[in-house]
Amino acid sequence: MHKDGIRSGYLNSDFRLFHLKDKTKKEFDYHYHEFNKIIIFLSGNVTYIIEGRTYHLKPYDILLVNNHDIHKPIIDSNSTYERIVIWADTNFVKEHSDDNCNLEECFKYAIKNDINLIRLKPDLQNELISLLTKLEASINSQEFGSRILSNAYLIEFLVYINRLILGNNNIIEANECDSIYDNQINEILKYINANLNEPLTVDDIANRFYISRYYLMHRFKEQTGYTLHNYISQKRLILAKELLLNNESVMKVSEKCGFIDYSSFLRSFRKMYGTTPKDFSKKAKSDEPE
Repeated sequence: MHKDGIRSGYLNSDFRLFHLKDKTKKEFDYHYHEFNKIIIFLSGNVTYIIEGRTYHLKPYDILLVNNHDIHKPIIDSNSTYERIVIWADTNFVKEHSDDNCNLEECFKYAIKNDINLIRLKPDLQNELISLLTKLEASINSQEFGSRILSNAYLIEFLVYINRLILGNNNIIEANECDSIYDNQINEILKYINANLNEPLTVDDIANRFYISRYYLMHRFKEQTGYTLHNYISQKRLILAKELLLNNESVMKVSEKCGFIDYSSFLRSFRKMYGTTPKDFSKKAKSDEPE
């Protein structure tokens, strides 16, 4: 069994598209990616849990999974699960954005509004499939210019998704049965992610939210699949990696991520990433383009 929050999937290109159709008995652990992920659900009986929120999917639902969102699907193996999954490198998305068109806006919307699910009105579903069909055909083509065309189709798709969100009348709000979350746990998750540099002890959080220590630990695990300690540790280490990639000094990173001392940071970082923070930082700098 993998540990909670293990990084899953590696993206060595600008983006990848998978069109999958299967009956799988595989059980997924909670995991995260270092890239943005878009899931277009086509058929099956699937529930997705993203950062403590549970989504019961319907055909043509679109899920936006931000890089570093901890998530997992729960799949009924008695039904055929068909979906299109797009992995998009965050740098690629940024490079094709400008001041008037930030293609990351849809992912920011998901964070700001605590909703990862886009549910289209029926009259827009054919347009969605048409865009994806063009993109998939171009990716699989060997014709002249297919790679450039694939990039263009992906950008077109991202523009489409952002327009859907900005023109909110194109989206159906998921009902309470299809989007389930505990509002108090949701507020606790927000608090944790905004204060990773603080001690964040169980007692401190329980007191802040006027709940018992036992209830906090039990309810948090029930809603997120994580112990409180493991979730905080995971998020601190993800943040630490980001800061190191931005050329922050190792000691400052340790402080900014709330570790009580450097030795505990070193131990946790090595356990998760298989290298020391210093070695990771050196390698990141050596990988920078000239």
